[in-house]
Amino acid sequence: MSETQETTLEMPSEEMRRFGHDVVESIVRHFETLRDRPVVSWSNRDELEALLREPPPEDGMELGELLGEFEEKVVPHMSHVDHPRMFGFIPGAGTFVGAMGDALASGHNIYAGTWIESSAAHQVELVVVDWFRQWLGMPESAGGTLVSGGSVANLTGLVLAREVRLGDMREDGVIYTSELAHSSVDRGARILGFRPDQVRKIPTDEACRMDVDALWEALLEDAEARRWPFCVVANAGDTSTGSVDPLSDVADFCAAQGLWLHVDAAYGGFAVLDPRGRELLRGIERADSVALDPHKWLYTPFEAGCVLVRDFRRLYEVFHILPDYLVDVAGGPQNVNMCDHGIALSRSSRALKIWLAIKHFGLGRYRAVISRTMGLARYAQELLEATPGIEVVSPAVLSVVTFRYVPSWESDEEEIEQVNHEIRQRVWESGAAMITSSRVRGRYVLRLCVVNHNTRRADVEEVVRLIGELGPAVRER
Repeated sequence: MSETQETTLEMPSEEMRRFGHDVVESIVRHFETLRDRPVVSWSNRDELEALLREPPPEDGMELGELLGEFEEKVVPHMSHVDHPRMFGFIPGAGTFVGAMGDALASGHNIYAGTWIESSAAHQVELVVVDWFRQWLGMPESAGGTLVSGGSVANLTGLVLAREVRLGDMREDGVIYTSELAHSSVDRGARILGFRPDQVRKIPTDEACRMDVDALWEALLEDAEARRWPFCVVANAGDTSTGSVDPLSDVADFCAAQGLWLHVDAAYGGFAVLDPRGRELLRGIERADSVALDPHKWLYTPFEAGCVLVRDFRRLYEVFHILPDYLVDVAGGPQNVNMCDHGIALSRSSRALKIWLAIKHFGLGRYRAVISRTMGLARYAQELLEATPGIEVVSPAVLSVVTFRYVPSWESDEEEIEQVNHEIRQRVWESGAAMITSSRVRGRYVLRLCVVNHNTRRADVEEVVRLIGELGPAVRER
């Protein structure tokens, strides 16, 4: 037998234990020192090319040296989306338990595509998804599958809507969305072959919620033009403002017109665990499909998304394809193949890290954290309203508040936008916090989102104080 034939990638047990211990120590240090690190940190492409560009080595490196390179060359050039003062976008703050769940799934190399290859892992996923179903109040017929995130969950919902309500691709098919819909809805429609004019943006009211009267008017226009509406995508926490569409009214509209109702609850869905959030999301239980993101308010490390479907069988009907090479592992009503219920055949066990964390922390602890972060957003709004020059544009409905600094000197909208852009930039450069921008009713706004389970009142106070100081200072730029 030649040397090549004898070569393997196996490692001695002690070497694996030593490296595993070092990796865990690195992760623990990340959690221990996170609060003291700058929130925003990145380098330009030229710098990173010089730092990291190299040919792959012919002979391997020592594991300790490799871990050192990761900590010296990669970690310092990352912004920390799990930092307590990360208030931009919709932050994702994982837990150590979730990270270890990922390690277990990767270490055991769980293939979660077919039942026969990972029956227990499949059952864990079915249990976790059913917990989500119960929390949302959907019927027992509902079920779903875990995906990479909200974007794929939204895409999956649109695929179901098209197949069930539209059938074959039609040039006259129409999807209705809020003007504040997430970009993944437009991207999903594009992937499916819909033209931009087949995705109609419905105006929002003063509370940034879909205007149901405008929705009816759009339907009448399309009926007169002999177009074929088949789906409405409603927001349960839009990214710009955190607003929640009137889900019960939208559900009534869809039921009356025979339209598929998909709710994008990637951000806000798990707010149902909080009494106030449950009231805001009333009507979500009537959706045909729902997109959820456990890596937001359920604090699961990336990647973790979920699509829930009112009739679980729909997923199988739409996605099931059985080629000859999979006949041996064909699933059925009891032994569910998750590869028959979504886009991916090769998939890891995303359920394990969610299952471990929920069982460890308990539902009550999640409920308390979600309630607290929603309260911190309202506290941020109070502080902003009390800050001279700050105008709150949209209040904290879930945990997003939008605002802008309006200079005391005479200024037009263009100058106000420039000033607020400069404030956002200086907040980033400070490294103390991260806020982001958007537009609400055509106006450039700054937005602050509280999701992190480690965020404290002092963190909110610090970022509002910084914004209040930067506003007047920008004039001196």
